[in-house]
Amino acid sequence: MSNRRKYRVGISGSYGGLNQGDEAILKNIIAQLRASVPVKITVFSRNAKDTVRRHDVDRAVSARDLSREEARHEIEALDLFILGGGGIIYDAEAKIYLRELDMAQRLGVPTMTYAVGVGPLNDSNAQKLVYDVLTRTDIVTVRERADRRLLEDIGLHREIIVTGDPALLAKPEPLPEGALEQEHMAGKTRLVGLSVREPGVAAPDIDEDFYHGLLANAADFIIDRYDADVVFFPMERRMLDMQQSHAVIAQMLRPQRAHVIKGDYTSGQIMSLLAHCDFAVGMRLHFLLFAALQGVPFVALPYAAKVGGLLNGLQVEMPPINLVNAGRLLAYIDRSWDRRTTLQEKIKSSLPRMKREARKTNRFAVSLLKKPPVRPDVPPLSPTATSGAP
Repeated sequence: MSNRRKYRVGISGSYGGLNQGDEAILKNIIAQLRASVPVKITVFSRNAKDTVRRHDVDRAVSARDLSREEARHEIEALDLFILGGGGIIYDAEAKIYLRELDMAQRLGVPTMTYAVGVGPLNDSNAQKLVYDVLTRTDIVTVRERADRRLLEDIGLHREIIVTGDPALLAKPEPLPEGALEQEHMAGKTRLVGLSVREPGVAAPDIDEDFYHGLLANAADFIIDRYDADVVFFPMERRMLDMQQSHAVIAQMLRPQRAHVIKGDYTSGQIMSLLAHCDFAVGMRLHFLLFAALQGVPFVALPYAAKVGGLLNGLQVEMPPINLVNAGRLLAYIDRSWDRRTTLQEKIKSSLPRMKREARKTNRFAVSLLKKPPVRPDVPPLSPTATSGAP
């Protein structure tokens, strides 16, 4: 293989150690590419040093620090530019993430989106930008059916392929020695994992006071009814998940039986920690996905369509968070606890199909590498041409 030509691939997304789900996505995109073709990978990251430390990549660049000319230099040598995966096409940051995709197209580099999530997408300027750039993208794949529908609703008339989240292919990794003791997870009768998330541009409708009280009530119920300790899993350590977890604990009546994961773990190690839980209750998509992969039954609090998409795929029912009160949530938890073996079987039966869908995206990437498309005329790159340029 050392004598074979190596394809040069750029991957852009919300990478750089900010979110465990995104890191699992990148890890599995890289693993599938390397298993398929000889490849040199450059990641357009939010923290290049972190990405090089975590992942098997040849190069990483801090995309948001690149000048226009520096970005051009990185992109023009590529054989393929990938945008994704993850939920990165939404009002607040569509312009940022589409800049390099647009630039690659104007430089004649084949492009694709890799199982991206879409929305919220309500701003007319963001809609136009998404429409313009994705119309010119060689292959568009999205994570959920709802993502395809949203792109169709803004007028995108082209093939939009629904595949699956690359993190569905994630695998657990060995834990550091003493991790269970350090995280107060050793020697417990029962453990229930919890996940929260902060309000923000990707989840603008979350009411903090409401959901803090809701989860605090649920945690106390779990402790009293099942004699379980609760463990909060921050999926975005550098953001606000730690603070949000402690805010929930502050409202609990039994805070002495709650703990927040403090160690710096890989996404695979988070999966291994979750495997020690008997049950899970959570908001974040990839916390729930990791639980499913580890066979841990769960109750979800869907704050966004992407969480609903995972639940549909797994055939797990749960109403949106804004339609759940404390009594209704406790009833769901109690019923799901009683049915947890049935839930495990349902999840187990759904995962093979979902994993097959997730593997499809890599095949589209390889097809673009082995047979680049004949590109229609695209305006060349010029000082004013890049629609996403700052």
